[in-house]
Amino acid sequence: MNVKKFTAPTSREALRKVREALGPDAVILSNRPMDGVVEILALANDDAASLASPVDDAPPGAPHLDLDDGYAAAPAPRPQAQRPPMQPMQPMSRPAAPEPMMAARPAMATAPAPMPRAPFAPSMPPPAHQPMQQPMHQPMQQAMPQPALDMAGITALVAEAVNSAKANAAAEMHGMMSELRAMRGMMETQLAELSWGSTQQREPHKAAVLRELLAAGFSTTLARRLLEKLPAGRGADEALRWIRTVLARNIAAIANEDALIERGGVFALVGPTGVGKTTSTAKLAARCVMRHGPEKLALITTDAYRIGAHEQLRIYGKILGVMVHSVKDEADLRIALKELRNKHTVLIDTVGVSQRDQMVTEQVAMLQGTDVDVKRLLCLNATSTQETLTEVVRAYQGSGLAGCIVTKLDEAASLGNVLDVVIRQKLQLFYVSNGQRVPEDLHLAQPAELVERAFRLKKDVSEFTDGELPMLMAATGNDGMREVHLG
Repeated sequence: MNVKKFTAPTSREALRKVREALGPDAVILSNRPMDGVVEILALANDDAASLASPVDDAPPGAPHLDLDDGYAAAPAPRPQAQRPPMQPMQPMSRPAAPEPMMAARPAMATAPAPMPRAPFAPSMPPPAHQPMQQPMHQPMQQAMPQPALDMAGITALVAEAVNSAKANAAAEMHGMMSELRAMRGMMETQLAELSWGSTQQREPHKAAVLRELLAAGFSTTLARRLLEKLPAGRGADEALRWIRTVLARNIAAIANEDALIERGGVFALVGPTGVGKTTSTAKLAARCVMRHGPEKLALITTDAYRIGAHEQLRIYGKILGVMVHSVKDEADLRIALKELRNKHTVLIDTVGVSQRDQMVTEQVAMLQGTDVDVKRLLCLNATSTQETLTEVVRAYQGSGLAGCIVTKLDEAASLGNVLDVVIRQKLQLFYVSNGQRVPEDLHLAQPAELVERAFRLKKDVSEFTDGELPMLMAATGNDGMREVHLG
């Protein structure tokens, strides 16, 4: 094998010398700067091809590469008889030697033939062509075995890196979307404020109608929808009359008691604590007894938590001559309804549960899990705020409410809040209650009268100034707004 060394001031010039001496297919063994010049060790292509030949195919007298330049360890010594002296190197004329490229040394190209080596010492067991020389004649990939790869560990590391990248990307995306939503909301608010300010200047009567609606207790969401549909060319008084008519038309109230008293069925009064469920149950029971007699009515109570709750309904039942049944769970309710299937009307007084309590879901499931169609009537306290009433409706909605009963009208300072919820949530209004007397203080709902009463109980109309109205309308959202049929 003929390894040559080339030196030049630059790499380009050294490579040119290599191409001129060994041809364009020469193999570069090393390239390094040395003492201000570039030194390249190169091997002819034919000599490099012979390096891949197995050791068993080498002829007995094949030459052996021996480079002693001091920067790498020399190969193991071999006996004099098995290694003939190396002939002077001739370019492209030496037979191929099966030595690995990594054994080449930079001083081989110009060094004289090495001196004969001493034979192996007796303590060296293998001869020159035995296992100690065999790695020198193996292919390069066998001379340096690769360690076994832990594929499971690598897979775990890759999976962890991918999951971390996904989590970081998701967090960045979530933050970006939050910022975009905030920017969108701010722009919509500013545009709505500008739009309402312009409308207020062009149509000042709308501002007067808006103040009347807000003073009566109606929400800005409903007020904005009504003002958007307000016919053009009307003054403030005429526009307000149109608003009242539309509000009354959108309150779905029963025309008579046939839906409850005449048809009968199973009705459960539900709602939070203290809204008047037990008293309303007693008022409905009195109406049923007066219409059909006590033998056609049955009362059931599930209120086993409040002290004296069962006794209160039992007293009403004793006065009316109606038996009161007490149940604790869904199984008892099933049994009681099965025993009372021949009754014309069954009224169930449920335990009061806060709209934020998990027991609301359990109560709804218990009433809906029976084999009988139980119609749920939600009791709404007229003294509560719109936000509270909206939470109550959403919590007790379940698969659908049959209707609602508005209680404590005599205690409410404003009626617009409860009427607003009834309109937006599309609840059917059965009765209104305005006192504790049984059964006198339970009445069928009259939408027109309720709307007129809401405007009579309105607060001071000067609560909001003209400058505050644009900001108030700009902050209005459409959440919870269902379709309002206007005419």
